[in-house]
Amino acid sequence: MAAPIELDTADKLEYNFYPVSNGMCQFRVRAPNDAHLAFCSEAVEADPMYEVFLGGWKNTKSVIRKNRTKPDVAETETPDILNDGEFRGFWVRWGDNTIMVGHEGQAAAFLTYEDTETVPINYVGVCTGWGACGSWIIEDDIKLETPDKLNYNFNPITSGALTVQFKGPSNCHIALTPQKLEIKPICEMIIGGWNNTASVIRLDMDKNNELAKVETKNIVSNDKFTIFYIHWSKKGLVVRLDGPSGLILMQAENCIKFPVYFFGIRTAWGATGSWKIKQGVQMIGKGTQPSAPVAAMLTSPGSGVPNWVVVNGGEIPPNAVQGGLDIDGAPLYIGRANHEGAVIPGKVVPTHGVCYIPWGGAENPKSEYEVLCDANGHWVACSGTEIPGQAFVAGSSEDGEPLFVGRVTHEGTQTIGKVQQSHGVCYIPFGGEEVAYTDYEIFITQ
Repeated sequence: MAAPIELDTADKLEYNFYPVSNGMCQFRVRAPNDAHLAFCSEAVEADPMYEVFLGGWKNTKSVIRKNRTKPDVAETETPDILNDGEFRGFWVRWGDNTIMVGHEGQAAAFLTYEDTETVPINYVGVCTGWGACGSWIIEDDIKLETPDKLNYNFNPITSGALTVQFKGPSNCHIALTPQKLEIKPICEMIIGGWNNTASVIRLDMDKNNELAKVETKNIVSNDKFTIFYIHWSKKGLVVRLDGPSGLILMQAENCIKFPVYFFGIRTAWGATGSWKIKQGVQMIGKGTQPSAPVAAMLTSPGSGVPNWVVVNGGEIPPNAVQGGLDIDGAPLYIGRANHEGAVIPGKVVPTHGVCYIPWGGAENPKSEYEVLCDANGHWVACSGTEIPGQAFVAGSSEDGEPLFVGRVTHEGTQTIGKVQQSHGVCYIPFGGEEVAYTDYEIFITQ
């Protein structure tokens, strides 16, 4: 999981913005009243946007506001929800035309707003005011506790993947469904069932409709978190251990024949559980760097740990990883950018002031992007769908599939692009087009 962002805010109603991803934000705040959050597509205080005010009106009420306009679209009485002497934890989740706010560790929201014209959310801003200063710890995953009860807690999902960390003695149950209900159609994964001896994928909560079953003795533990990466598409469902490059625990083909708008979690049969959940690919460094101010990040010393630094306009931070060469011998750097719901690796050309990413058959220039820094690694020759276990996950497709950093020699250049395993190719951005190669090199971290 990415390291949390920690900051203090003054009694000044000016938002500090940070990038968020995957439809959720988890945070803790210590303040006497008026902890404000903004959710928007750009790192500026401008419409369209949602705002969440916690502990407003002298710490008596909390609301959701759209486009800085009254009346508020959702409100509830929340006496003493904030405390100046201790951190209080909350989460905000969005997707399926809904934005929800809840307490850390609780699945049910205390504020909900359904919107017919939703706001695309790429950034969260935080501030305090009305006589309050605050301290914040911001993460981008959610933490939940589930009781020994055969009822799913449902949450909206906006990608085709989940990274789940689970701690419990047995019976880690995860469901995918188009509705916030335990009705058909529904696809379940039961991990560590039968006294922590077996795991299954099954449809429609029917024990006679098991699509995969494997022996998994002691797969989960009450003493430590176990990581599972779950990815699905029209082709099927895959459950991996330890992340998107980990060993396949179980899989089933053609089992997701319905749109997935919600995931559910539960524990039962004598088990309770602790969960940490992130939608999409869990990427190194994602969310650790604020979107502004850039200058502060550019002067940070190298840590030796791979991280992504947000920059723009051709700026290259210290310790940036060079991955290729342009036709004139100028260096090309490993970058990535958001595009159409995906996070796509590509090539940064400093003299052009952009990161080029391959998508949709075209070379797409992005003036705002991230540059990979401090990564110790090397390149390995690959072909087709064979991906080494140590391949560096740099992004995710719009369906949640992990994307890796690849490169090829093309028309006198060594050009960086994305490797998409399900397609069996490395795509590079070049000459205005997206060019595919079945033979390529892939970036491996040490």
